[in-house]
Amino acid sequence: MAKKIDLILSEALKEKGLLSSEDLKPLLAELESSDKNLKQILMSRNLISEKEILSLLAQKLKIEVLDLKDLTVEKQVLEKVPARVALYYNFLPLKIKENIITIAVDYPLDIKIQDEIRTQLGLEINLVLATQKDIQESLKRYYGLAADTLEKIAPHVKESSLISEAVEDIEKLASDASVVKLVNQIILEGWKKRATDIHIEPYRDKVVLRYRIDGILYDANVPAEIKQFLNPIISRIKIMSNLNIVERRLPQDGRAIVKVQNEVLDLRISTMPTPFGESVVVRILPTQMLFNLEKLGLSKKDLQVFENLILKPHGIIFVTGPTGSGKTTTLYACLNRLNTKDRKIITLEDPIEYEMPGITQIQVMPEIGLDFARGLRSILRHDPDVIMVGEVRDLETAQTAIRVALTGHLVFSTLHTNDAASGITRLLDIGVEPYLVASSVEAFIAQRLLRVNCLDCKSEDTQVPLELKELIAQDLKIKPQEVRVYRGKGCPNCNFTGFLGRTAIYEILLVDGVIKDLILKKTPSSRIKKVGISRGMRTLRQDGWQKVILGITTPEEVMKVTAAQETVESETKTSAYAFPMPPELPAGALSSERRSYPRLKNKVNIRYRVFKTEKELIERGFKPENLTVTKNISASGLLFVTNEALSVGVILELKIELPDGEEPIECLARVVRVEENIEEENYNIAVCFLDITSAQRIRLNKYVEMEI
Repeated sequence: MAKKIDLILSEALKEKGLLSSEDLKPLLAELESSDKNLKQILMSRNLISEKEILSLLAQKLKIEVLDLKDLTVEKQVLEKVPARVALYYNFLPLKIKENIITIAVDYPLDIKIQDEIRTQLGLEINLVLATQKDIQESLKRYYGLAADTLEKIAPHVKESSLISEAVEDIEKLASDASVVKLVNQIILEGWKKRATDIHIEPYRDKVVLRYRIDGILYDANVPAEIKQFLNPIISRIKIMSNLNIVERRLPQDGRAIVKVQNEVLDLRISTMPTPFGESVVVRILPTQMLFNLEKLGLSKKDLQVFENLILKPHGIIFVTGPTGSGKTTTLYACLNRLNTKDRKIITLEDPIEYEMPGITQIQVMPEIGLDFARGLRSILRHDPDVIMVGEVRDLETAQTAIRVALTGHLVFSTLHTNDAASGITRLLDIGVEPYLVASSVEAFIAQRLLRVNCLDCKSEDTQVPLELKELIAQDLKIKPQEVRVYRGKGCPNCNFTGFLGRTAIYEILLVDGVIKDLILKKTPSSRIKKVGISRGMRTLRQDGWQKVILGITTPEEVMKVTAAQETVESETKTSAYAFPMPPELPAGALSSERRSYPRLKNKVNIRYRVFKTEKELIERGFKPENLTVTKNISASGLLFVTNEALSVGVILELKIELPDGEEPIECLARVVRVEENIEEENYNIAVCFLDITSAQRIRLNKYVEMEI
């Protein structure tokens, strides 16, 4: 039934000439048989935007329209209004002055509802307008996710009330106040935020809920009461994924399928016991995805290389990189391009991440003896043309894959290495003969994922240091003035992070005649990489810099996932440049008296290179690389002596030679303290590590602890 506010809005639309009486007639008629208001009907038909509707109502009713993102609500106001009241009537309390509470609504409330709120709160009401999205986001921010559900189920939650269904529509099941609704809200919120993983982590006095979005974990605001419902929540998740709800001492893995709107999601659930309850991670995977080579982030040149590689009649193509670098997505895109009726494609995966129609997918199950090697042998009896092996982990799998490739099959697989050339070393290390690698492998492709600048708030950064532009220019062999850097400032669309989505950068090492000769000679991977660069291979960092100047990502994203650029010339002739320290690192990290890692006063050889401009280097007569030794070392930084007075804040490229027989640790470090030794005429330089990997940090810490 049309209410007074609907009639006021219709008159305003006619006065502004936005809709005619004829246009409004069927809309007003629909109101008679609908429980929607005129605003909802207008928006559902895309006739007018919400902001325009609010502006019209504000003018007619003399009501203010507010942007809630710019406001802060005081705690005492929130305490006065229970979550169940605010969420039921869909308003956000803003402030209380004397006996009047100001509330934000997305549509003016009628007198009856205003009277109900007055009765509930015992306060007079002052209305302001805000968008529905702003109100919903603000309610989650201030009250926490699913606050009203927790209030309703608190008195009578029981694990026995949990229900299991094969495929659940989690939006339709969100109507009852139950643990079912609570879990559905958690999953639904993750899907809306584009999360790939949901983490539920119990601690002594709280439960933390976190979403992984674009590779970064973000805390979700949840009420403290959620800790009381940890066991029911986990039991519900276990029932959804057919896990044993009684077993809480052992890790369990399961799978569930849920429906959100028109999309079916595949949930991979993993539980793990902790001292304060079970920790749960839910991975969200769409059951259907469109895999397209053109949308992976490949440059035109690299896309053409990919096209040529996947059309080869036989051989192995290895995609390398750490866990979570997008290797599987790249392989699926390749298989999707090859997926035609005249080809038989079989995959061996652990686990099967996405369903691909037309492709036979096999789940590896080592517990019953179905590992990669055994599955690969069985696949050959099914007459495949193309095979994908999820990962080469051991000699047997590697040798079987090579034999398959040599007998006329095209094989795709992955390796866990830092760059493309290291894939060769990995195969040789697990025992594959060099002649087999040289004769079977067509290419090693390294990749990483970078966050993409939000298009809605991206703008050019005019404060980029000249040294950083010179570094990028040198690596790309362009002029510094050609380098432009763009960043996202942060907006509601990207959740104020400045990033929205991810793209990939690639390093493609083609195994041609020259590289084959180097493999046969067991040449070190560093030398093979340099030869590849001299023959036109673009490194991960170069590909990342290219995306920086195109405005796709930021320099910090590139530096976070790639090593400093290597050149073909000898190391003593290599020059490099300075770039700013990542903002999240504390300037006094090394000088703090409270240390997270033990410190060892041993001498360890290191090589360092200062990032300066070539002009500065020449003027000072300073050679970029010096051999020196550390005075003490820990997993967070080190102290070394040098004859040069380095400046605090300077960025160094370090090579730390631990006496453990392994390759030197390479990382970037920032000078945080400089002490002059007057008697010895040298300087103590204290640095903290910037981009050292977790594995390298663990290696350093183990060495220090072993020597102490």
